[in-house]
Amino acid sequence: MSTLQTERFLRISDVVARTALSRSHIYALIGREQFPAPRRLGAKCSRWVESEVDAWINNAG
Repeated sequence: MSTLQTERFLRISDVVARTALSRSHIYALIGREQFPAPRRLGAKCSRWVESEVDAWINNAG
């Protein structure tokens, strides 16, 4: 039996809620390459990969 896990994408509001960081602080960390960057899904759509955010949370503590 194969366990294929589908990846979820998070909005900035979800990332803020999970990390308890402000939106501006998240973008500052991204600028310093200390937080996962969002993926461009369209011209006006960016989302964070859930597993990357979770890994950051687990490694930050």
